[in-house]
Amino acid sequence: MNRFLGYALMVVLSVAPAFAARNSQSLSLASPVKVGATELPAGDFKVTWIGTGDSVQVTIAKNGKTLTVPAKLVAEKHSHKGYIVSREGGADRLQTIQFSEVSLQLEDATASVR
Repeated sequence: MNRFLGYALMVVLSVAPAFAARNSQSLSLASPVKVGATELPAGDFKVTWIGTGDSVQVTIAKNGKTLTVPAKLVAEKHSHKGYIVSREGGADRLQTIQFSEVSLQLEDATASVR
C-alpha cells in the first residue's frame, strides 16, 4: 500500500507543473489601464488564474508586485492574445484578457494589490 501511495504522489507531483503552466500566460499592455483603483503601466505582465467558470481568481504580476481580481473564465478560441478595455472617466479600464483558449472577464470592483 505504501508503494502505491508513493507512486501516486510521484505522478501527481510530476503532472502539477503542467497544469500550472496552462493557467499562466504573459500579457503585453500597449498603454496604461485601470483595474479597480489600480493603474497598471504599459509593459509585460504575467497573468495567472485559479478556478473555473464564474469563480476565478486572476493575478496580474510585474516586478514582484501583484494585483488579484475576481473574474469569470470563458472557454473560447482566439487567433491571438489581446485585451478589451472600456473608456471610463478619462481612463481605459481593463475588462477582458483574451488568450488562445480562454477569456478572463474581470470583475474589477474588488481588486486587491499586494
